[in-house]
Amino acid sequence: MAVVRALLNPRSLRWKLLLLVSLACAAMALTVGVLVHESTLNRAMNDGAAKARTALTAALQGDGAPHELELLVPREQLPDDLVRQVEREGSGTLYENKPPAPVFWAAEQAGGQIYAIKVDMTADLLTRQALDRHMWKYSLLTVGIVVPLMALATELPARRLRRVARTARRITAGDLDARTETGGRGGDEIGEIAAVVDSMADSLQQRIAGEQRFTADVAHELRTPLMGLVTSAGLLPEGEATDLVRDRVGVLRDLVEDLLEISRLDAGVERSVPRPVPLSELVRESVARTGLAARVIDRDAAVAVTDPRRLDRIVANLVVNAHRHGAAPVEITVSGRTITVRDHGPGFPPDLLAHGPQRFRTGAAERGRGHGLGLTIASGQATVIGAALDFTNDPGDGGAVATLRLPEEAPAGPAGLSGLSGLEDESGPGVTRP
Repeated sequence: MAVVRALLNPRSLRWKLLLLVSLACAAMALTVGVLVHESTLNRAMNDGAAKARTALTAALQGDGAPHELELLVPREQLPDDLVRQVEREGSGTLYENKPPAPVFWAAEQAGGQIYAIKVDMTADLLTRQALDRHMWKYSLLTVGIVVPLMALATELPARRLRRVARTARRITAGDLDARTETGGRGGDEIGEIAAVVDSMADSLQQRIAGEQRFTADVAHELRTPLMGLVTSAGLLPEGEATDLVRDRVGVLRDLVEDLLEISRLDAGVERSVPRPVPLSELVRESVARTGLAARVIDRDAAVAVTDPRRLDRIVANLVVNAHRHGAAPVEITVSGRTITVRDHGPGFPPDLLAHGPQRFRTGAAERGRGHGLGLTIASGQATVIGAALDFTNDPGDGGAVATLRLPEEAPAGPAGLSGLSGLEDESGPGVTRP
């Protein structure tokens, strides 16, 4: 279907090339045709004039008086232009294409009298008309042959360009393993573009891999001393300062756990363990565990085959995010295999709507502060269970709307976050672990 759309696209480079070639062929055919027509016409006029003069000379040099010759035409039957030319120059020729047939006149003045003769030019006219028809016919035939051949000739570069475009779109969508697979073949500009796209993908993949390793290394290195801080905070005497320390240590612990979870999602080692799950019941339990208020609306909720632990993580993150960055009331609608979480706050920022959530990007200031990890984790976990997680704003009051659509069948095998997660400069509200 995409190929058909590309072929039918009037702005396609293929059609522009075909139009250019067609115009070039038409211009060449018209130029050659005009030149040949003018050349044959001039030659015909010269030959006709010479033939008429020869016939007049032969008639005047024949036996008997000139006025008695049957070939000579009386003055009253001569064209006025020819008469004026003869009176002015003493002789003249004139081509006249009038019914019943085209003729070439030759006239000469002698002894105060004009003697003239006409030569039939019908055969010459038919010859020139036949030549003009052949020129048009074979010009159109040439265009009819050249244009399809040009279309075939442009198919290979057009196909190579479409392959480069498909590869670029796959890289934009997060598939950093996508390559044009041309290897710079051809040595032309298209091959150079393909090589640059492959080089860009390699560089981007290396930068993403380096960022993911850095995130994982930082999280692992922090985990050990953090556990010591948690233990030490538990040994402190009760008091206001102790509560503050324990709260900050808890926030730091949740942040490290989120980073470890993201690193596992990035590595693609997370696996879905699906089983039948009543969605309405799971959503209510998830909301209860967050300790936050949310209204759950059941509209023929289905029993889906999915990973309940990951689904619980997604729902909890969405609810916490709605409370932290949105405004009450928070409504959760379970309809079939679709779960919709909506708040009545300022809505998601434009960057998140355009590019999706990104780690350490908390979006617009009016939506609060955070680490920008909650929605990133929710998106990654949705990918693991094969669900689609979309972010929109309500067209009425502008509240944020997150819609999770579960698949008919649960996916098998590992899955991970998009390779572009965290590299693009994109904004989005985030939550910590609920």
